[in-house]
Amino acid sequence: MTAMRIVYACALDLRTDEAYYWTWSKEGVLSFLDHPPMIAWFIRLGTALFGDTALGVRIAGIVAMLVTQLLLADIVRRVTHDFRAVVFALLMPEAALYYGLLMAKVAPDTALIPFAVAMLWSLVRLNESGDGRWWLAAGLFAGLALLSKFTAIMLLPAVAAFMLVPDWRMRWLRSPYPWAAALIAVVVFSPVLIWNYQHDWASFRFQFVRAVATHPLSLRTVGEFFGLQFGLVGFVLLPVAISGVAMTAWRGYRSREPVAILLSTAVIVPFGYFFWKSLTLRVGDTWPMFLWPAGFAATAINATMLAREKFPGWVVKSTAGWIRTAIATGIAFVVAVFLYYVAAPWNFIGRTDPVGGEAGYEQVAARAREQLKKTGATWIATTDYRTYAMLRWHFNGEVPVIQVNERGRFQGFADPGPDRVAGHAGLYVAREPDNRLPLWDATPAVRTPLERVERSWRGVVMDTYALEKLTGWTPQLSPPPESLFFRWRVLA
Repeated sequence: MTAMRIVYACALDLRTDEAYYWTWSKEGVLSFLDHPPMIAWFIRLGTALFGDTALGVRIAGIVAMLVTQLLLADIVRRVTHDFRAVVFALLMPEAALYYGLLMAKVAPDTALIPFAVAMLWSLVRLNESGDGRWWLAAGLFAGLALLSKFTAIMLLPAVAAFMLVPDWRMRWLRSPYPWAAALIAVVVFSPVLIWNYQHDWASFRFQFVRAVATHPLSLRTVGEFFGLQFGLVGFVLLPVAISGVAMTAWRGYRSREPVAILLSTAVIVPFGYFFWKSLTLRVGDTWPMFLWPAGFAATAINATMLAREKFPGWVVKSTAGWIRTAIATGIAFVVAVFLYYVAAPWNFIGRTDPVGGEAGYEQVAARAREQLKKTGATWIATTDYRTYAMLRWHFNGEVPVIQVNERGRFQGFADPGPDRVAGHAGLYVAREPDNRLPLWDATPAVRTPLERVERSWRGVVMDTYALEKLTGWTPQLSPPPESLFFRWRVLA
């Protein structure tokens, strides 16, 4: 399965967000508007090893999957000492489409998942040994998780329940180790705090708008949320994992068992929050993915505990049977999706295909390269971060690529080429109809239409792009915050 993910990583074009995070890896800033910096560091390491290639960008996700599996296996081994449960813990992620295949595509969640699981693993070691120094490791991994994505904060209720619900609560409340762990987490997270302090808390305001946004009830967004969970976790595996988490929570809170409380709460609280938000907002496909590894561990542990707690034999056999069925059908589905994208020539989903919908940018880049030669333009302008990221990826330093608006995304970025931009003609590349944004009325720029380019995948046109010659204007890379060219798109 790892070899399959490597082939997948090499064969498919980068998605727009992956190219966007790759551009981050080329900048020397502490943090970014959209997310903390860990994913940029992952990509920088991968490209240092394998160059600016699809594998170089994505290798961190493949390693993150392996690390996550090993940590899950060790958690289950230490709790159950049962080989079958360890195998379940190893194979359940392989049976989930997101982990078994799509972790080969990098995102902030790719970095968050192994660090979140490592934090849980540290607390399991703490429970096993009673050695308070494991709190320090948990604090380190918690800080690294926060340095990967802000949603790591949703694991705090699980850690608090692990500390306060069992009978050992007074021991840890009086101990310096949990408080030292919290301090370590804050220190590790400090690059994000420093960057936000310097930039008017921009990334917190950018991301947390979703947390306070209110919209009317929408059955569509609820349906999308559960549909994505079934698709990315598994049509059989999702209900199996939910039932395993429910049994683990019942067992943990009834007997005040620390690990059962930790694992179940690490799933229930974030899942409950995302379900609540899905009532009014669209929940992103990857947002809940950091919680399911804890669910897989809980499910594997539950399969062993049922027999030890003298549940009826049919319950024990049925539970193990459903896990085996989920693994077998899930892995078959993952392999089928892999073959569809890597080997099949068809497009069964049309313009809504999640991979095809972001493929074909090399066609746009090739025509842009021709127009640069014909017109004498020396730089490229865009007005959305996806086009900016993909063109920067395909040109890779040949010419400056500048997103002229939403400059709040690029605070602290290096000047892409002052000698090749100021006073020179540019090439404006934009997806239709976004090329007709009203912000151009606020500039003296002269735009001369050149041609239209279709971006297609497997015979289906995904988007059409307008190419225009741009003269009489030089973009301002650091406009004032009140400028139309500084403001970013509101997420909710």
